[in-house]
Amino acid sequence: MNVRSMSLFLLFCLTSCTSPITKPPTVLQAPSGMSSAIVTQLEKGNAFFAAQKWAEAEEAYRQTIAAAPTFAEAHYNLATVLYRTGNKVEAKKHYMEAANLAPGNKVIWDAPPFRASSLDYDLNKNSYLDAKPQ
Repeated sequence: MNVRSMSLFLLFCLTSCTSPITKPPTVLQAPSGMSSAIVTQLEKGNAFFAAQKWAEAEEAYRQTIAAAPTFAEAHYNLATVLYRTGNKVEAKKHYMEAANLAPGNKVIWDAPPFRASSLDYDLNKNSYLDAKPQ
């Protein structure tokens, strides 16, 4: 290989390794074994999500969670809608709930709050639980 080819190859490797390709979050399907009424409600939310009817999807997912509070996929789907509509604080709560309910689910654990930290690191604070540094 000549020097130019080697340089281009190294440049390609460096840029491909440092440029993370992140897919926008999508919604999950119900796992097998769920009641048909709950699956139907989740699929209703998924249809609204696909049509980009965010308010309707949010309501459908909230109804699904009301009927099945331990349904991780419903929490994840609600969080995804909330995240897309800009309500990232509430979205994070539902992403965390989904992760707690489904600790082995790679899709859930790859959610936006787990990929990047939005913490504002202030080294002057004694603790992040303190409102003001001492």
